[in-house]
Amino acid sequence: MMLNAVTLVTGGASGLGKATVERLVQQGSRVVLCDLQSSKGHEVAKTIGEDKVIFAPVNVTSESDVKTALGLTKEKFGKLDNVVNCAGIGVAFKTYNFNKKAAHSLEDFTKVITVNTIGTFNVIRLAVGLIGENQPNEKGERGVIINTASVAAFEGQMGQAAYAASKGGIVGMTLPIARDLASQAIRVVTIAPGLFRTPLFSALPEKVVAFLEKSVPFPPRLGNPSEYAQLVESIIENPMLNGETIRLDGALRMQP
Repeated sequence: MMLNAVTLVTGGASGLGKATVERLVQQGSRVVLCDLQSSKGHEVAKTIGEDKVIFAPVNVTSESDVKTALGLTKEKFGKLDNVVNCAGIGVAFKTYNFNKKAAHSLEDFTKVITVNTIGTFNVIRLAVGLIGENQPNEKGERGVIINTASVAAFEGQMGQAAYAASKGGIVGMTLPIARDLASQAIRVVTIAPGLFRTPLFSALPEKVVAFLEKSVPFPPRLGNPSEYAQLVESIIENPMLNGETIRLDGALRMQP
């Protein structure tokens, strides 16, 4: 399902999403790269080649943005086979800061849930209509949805209430959506990455990065975005993977 496939990738301008776009194109897919207007999405698409990648400015929480991107997908490539949801944000704040006598911002909590959980669902619910128009392939499939959760969904750390809740929501909806779409031969799988070398980590001092790397049993390092992209390819290629969340974390279990 890679050669001549069409895949829509959210958060595709950087990090895990960008690595996924690059790998899918290498494997013969065409990609609709979705990211914010302010991102480097257009630049990434131009670098890879706009005959293979088109940039669609998308805020995943916007119904109209997602519908416009899907319309562009059909106009440019004629179909949609797969979706990879990588768009996401995070905040770090304890439920209550007793030193400052300040409660967690409800606005921040709501924003993280809205982008990560609701944004992921928004893309899925609209994209599957287009995927459902496909004729089943030789394996009987119409397409695949891949979501991005986090190990924080299972072992959220202090200050991660909003982020962990948002990623737990993605894990929780994986199976029911897979069941909803089973009759249309559309699979749904979620990846829960551990610590990966993304733009978020590039801002950290090397000492901090070295400490984090030691917390991963094996391999004792941060994951490479290319390894996330490799799993995306494996999920697309393996028709028995469905309704499951796969940890990609080097046996990491986050401490409090």
